[in-house]
Amino acid sequence: MKIRDSLSVETTKQFKRIAPGSNSKKSDADPITTRDWEELMGTRRETYQRQGGRIRRKR
Repeated sequence: MKIRDSLSVETTKQFKRIAPGSNSKKSDADPITTRDWEELMGTRRETYQRQGGRIRRKR
């Protein structure tokens, strides 16, 4: 027996309405690119290293 068999009709309608991928409308916003994700996570920040007592930017 599956969980969906014990749910009422109204509950299943609610689940289908909020389920991911059920929206037929496309979002007006631009999709997030790989570069955007890297900037959000902080992997595109400048890195520094110590050289002879000074801290310099890594190239």
